[in-house]
Amino acid sequence: MNGKTLTALQAKKFDLNAIKRFRVPTILLMENAGRAISEEALSVIGRKQLKVAIVCGKGNNGGDGFCSARHLITKGITLDVYVCGKLGEIKAEAKANLDILLKLKRKIFILNEKNLKIFKRRLSRYGLIIDAILGVGLKGRVKGVIFEVINIINQSGVYVLSADIPSGVNADTGEALGAAVYADRTVTFVAPKKGMEKNTGKRFCGKVVVSDIGLPFLS
Repeated sequence: MNGKTLTALQAKKFDLNAIKRFRVPTILLMENAGRAISEEALSVIGRKQLKVAIVCGKGNNGGDGFCSARHLITKGITLDVYVCGKLGEIKAEAKANLDILLKLKRKIFILNEKNLKIFKRRLSRYGLIIDAILGVGLKGRVKGVIFEVINIINQSGVYVLSADIPSGVNADTGEALGAAVYADRTVTFVAPKKGMEKNTGKRFCGKVVVSDIGLPFLS
């Protein structure tokens, strides 16, 4: 990208271009993103025996998280997967990656209003949290369970790696949409998002690592 950044709309157009023009299946883009997240997580873990919490949303960002969990499992990493929402609401490629975890007999913890206190206590067990809740397509303000989960993550003191963009950050302005994850490191795909370069965005993103997802940027 030669130092360029992407708006949320440009990031969406990149994906559509990859799918329609180059016939790259969405599942392959997700696979490449998930692998990139897992590789960055491994670089954080290093030789330390860290247990990992992967907190996922219901959309493609969550699908990236599910995929990264599989790759980390193959590396022998101890981890737990949490989902903000009902499993039945997860669709398409994200569901495909979730189903693989379920077939691997991995327990998925569903986060709701009733168990947030348990989630908060459990976070102290981990040395790394992967934030894969919300992606660059976020439009409205964060609320409900996700609002609470983000605040719990921020209060945990655990090292946070965000997938593509910290959950709750506006990809264009860098501002928090109600609440946003304060990441120690963000692995973003194709190019940094415009909001990441702004002062507010920089505070949320921490160290930004850019990873490709198997296709060069072509304007």
